[in-house]
Amino acid sequence: MNPPISPPSTTAWHSLAVADTLHQFQADPDQGLDSEQVADRWRRYGPNELEERAGRPDWVIFADQFKNLMLIMLMAVAVVSAILDLRDSKFPKDAIAIVVIVILNGILGYVQESRAEKALAALKKLSSPLVRVLRQGQVQEMDARQLVPGDVVLLEAGGQVAADGRLLESASLQIRESALTGEATAVMKNATLQLPEDAVLGDRLNLVFQGTEIIQGRGTMVVTTTGMQTELGRIATMLQDVVSEPTPLQQRMEQLANTLVGGSLLLVVLVIGAGVWSAGWSAFEELLEVSLSMAVAVVPEGLPAVITVALALGTQRMVRCHALIRKLPAVETLGSVTTICSDKTGTLTQNKMVVQSLQTLDQTFRVTGEGYVPEGNILLVPQTDTGETPPTALPHLPLPIALICLTAVACNDALLQHKDQDWQILGDPTEGALLTLAGKGGYLPDPWQSKLKRLGEIPFSSERKRMSVACDGTQLPADLVSQLPGGSPGAMLFTKGSPELILERCTQTYQGGQLGELTPGQRSQILAQNEHLAATGLRVLGFAYRPLGQAPTAELVEEQEQGLIWLGLTGMLDAPRPEVRDAVARCRQAGIRPVMITGDHQLTAQAIAQSLGIAEAGCEVLDGRALSKMSQEELEQEVEQVSIYARVAPEHKLRIVQALQKRGQFVAMTGDGVNDAPALKQANIGIAMGITGTDVSKEASDMVLLDDNFASIVAATEEGRVVYTNIRRFIKYILGSNVGELITIAAAPLLGIPGVPLTPLQILWMNLVTDGVPALALAMEPAEPNVMQRPPIHPQESIFARGLGWYILRIGFIFAFFTIGLMMWAYGHAQESGDPDRWKTMVFTSLCLAQMGHAIAMRSNTQLTWELNPLTNLYVWGSVILTTMLQLLLIYVEPLRQFFGTHYLNAQDLSVCLVFSVVLFVWVEGEKLFVRWFHQRKGS
Repeated sequence: MNPPISPPSTTAWHSLAVADTLHQFQADPDQGLDSEQVADRWRRYGPNELEERAGRPDWVIFADQFKNLMLIMLMAVAVVSAILDLRDSKFPKDAIAIVVIVILNGILGYVQESRAEKALAALKKLSSPLVRVLRQGQVQEMDARQLVPGDVVLLEAGGQVAADGRLLESASLQIRESALTGEATAVMKNATLQLPEDAVLGDRLNLVFQGTEIIQGRGTMVVTTTGMQTELGRIATMLQDVVSEPTPLQQRMEQLANTLVGGSLLLVVLVIGAGVWSAGWSAFEELLEVSLSMAVAVVPEGLPAVITVALALGTQRMVRCHALIRKLPAVETLGSVTTICSDKTGTLTQNKMVVQSLQTLDQTFRVTGEGYVPEGNILLVPQTDTGETPPTALPHLPLPIALICLTAVACNDALLQHKDQDWQILGDPTEGALLTLAGKGGYLPDPWQSKLKRLGEIPFSSERKRMSVACDGTQLPADLVSQLPGGSPGAMLFTKGSPELILERCTQTYQGGQLGELTPGQRSQILAQNEHLAATGLRVLGFAYRPLGQAPTAELVEEQEQGLIWLGLTGMLDAPRPEVRDAVARCRQAGIRPVMITGDHQLTAQAIAQSLGIAEAGCEVLDGRALSKMSQEELEQEVEQVSIYARVAPEHKLRIVQALQKRGQFVAMTGDGVNDAPALKQANIGIAMGITGTDVSKEASDMVLLDDNFASIVAATEEGRVVYTNIRRFIKYILGSNVGELITIAAAPLLGIPGVPLTPLQILWMNLVTDGVPALALAMEPAEPNVMQRPPIHPQESIFARGLGWYILRIGFIFAFFTIGLMMWAYGHAQESGDPDRWKTMVFTSLCLAQMGHAIAMRSNTQLTWELNPLTNLYVWGSVILTTMLQLLLIYVEPLRQFFGTHYLNAQDLSVCLVFSVVLFVWVEGEKLFVRWFHQRKGS
């Protein structure tokens, strides 16, 4: 048996005739493949399933957490500390505490990173139905996994396509491909077509694709590609090829770790070098203990936990904005978004076709209302529509419009139902839009679908592009019958479909309320109206009717679709969500650029984008065919000028996101279909739709919109900015303290003060408790008023940008300056008392209490503490009181005093600590006053 002439993955099957396709596979459409062919192709192509690449094992993910530079340094400190304690026969409590902290941080990182990837599993659900296959002349039912190229598969309504294939025959076959291509409506397939090789995916009407749904009709296909070679398989490949980049916060934390560790090691070398140079090698061991404390002091052990909790709190607030965060770092990442690439269908639009315009020969009407709710008005638009005269409601519908509404009900196979306090459509969305139009015109489908008893029909087909039905017209309203030429019509023929084809069968029309012959000039006028509506992105249908008199005695035939009376045109659109325009405006105000990426037609995409403010009239639209011919470098030159992409395939979306990222943009991608998944995963923030979104898109995303509302993205973005602002706030708070501790510890041996002011255990207490608890409270600070009036945070911005680094150093030195002054006074005072080491506890207590005042002052960078409403963040005040009480317990509770190595302080010593600790609060508040005075003076 000869193999196929071409590998299935390299042939443009849509460009081949049926006979050529069958020849390629040596397939018999009446017999199917024989067992030998099946076995040979199974060996050649393997099973029809999606393959999964092995990811990192859990143990590798856990081990990778300990590659963090700060944790490595802490582990080294723990080892040296344990050696020193065991040598002196001491219990290594410092080393144990450090190891516990290191392990906890590792577990925290592992939990965040170890979420199993489920996008491919969700894809597999779309690719494993049971199928009916013709083999050796017998129809067999089998698992889709067993399909091979060349198999002849039977397609039926309600089923799912199990592999990519070329249609051999089709009968009224409609397939919903929205999950794969983004098309809003089901696609009518046609086996007889031969298409150009460069036809985009959504235009390949002679092919069917794995994972799509058969809505109507039947057909037969020959399998052309299976498994990873299908369009669904290509999406799976793209998903697995996408490499996740570290988030801005992860990059900034890595920069922070490198800076802190590098600065600490440099300071350790200076302290040890200076100490050995002045006191000799005999002081090395004491200098080593000082270095251990310095190393612990520089690492903000509580920072990972505080950041995680802050992000978790942000996720809770985002749920109230109808945004569910699946990956914790995405909370902060939203604050850096510069571009939102949004799918159109169901994201910017309602995913509900709505008739927006009616056009008779001499009148234009606008239709109001939203979705499938049959409530709204049909308003007459003035002949000279300058925008100054609003459309007006008429006391009764003109005859052509009333007949269009009746045709919309009669010539319709869909159902409009009121269910669960909402209106829903069973059937084709286009026909649903027509039923809704009829309801707005006063002809609700229930009861008019039953009143207009169907006597015969000629169904819609891709060849005819129209549908006609004969109905009983005896129950028409009397006022309508009185306007009809000849009175009661008896039976009536109603026709809807392609305007051009219906117009060819019309001989009369209404003008000025009178029936007359349809002239050549009027035909040209109707065709111009059709082109105008289509140019605005509307889907246009033509309507006509004629009285039949007596009911047809036999089945309707096409010859009866002659001598029709032209009624008019309807223009319908998948209408934009009403709240999205404001959301787009807020995006622009916040410096975020919205971009539409859709599988729909160019004109439709352009009309929606302009109505929402995403693009202006005459803007450039890039379609999938042109995009396919571009190199990635050429696309990178175009992406910053193009805001609308139409008729795109899944790989196009991925390329667009990659090109934007290459240009330095920080991209959020919204979508709901399988076709969106690779781009969702590639984007810096992938945003899936919670209601209409597929499992594949949700699993590939970082965030899920619970209400499918584009406007919720704006609220989530605002929350992301608040979270990042608060992260910067408590990083300033924590690191200012750490720098102060570091300098204080380093200064002790250089000033000739023996011993270490702070033990590693006391430093861990400070970093985790007295710094950590208020830092968590600062994460609850509400949004600043101008948070959405400033540009996005640049993703490459340093963590120390915008004055944060200078603040940390400045406050750290001030912190250390006053603490060193206290240390020198306390050391001299303690030598005169009976407890010479009491000065260490005074230093420890002063540092902890000073941070309480610092936390209160840190609530705002510009407003003074007494200018802020204390009730807007009670957590700060609660954390200050709690932490102060805990610190006092370490001094005055004997077991805790023994464990932490503190000393009892009398009232005088504690008062001195309180006075020194208040100085930092006064200093920070004084800085605010100075900055305010400076700006006022500069402004004047």
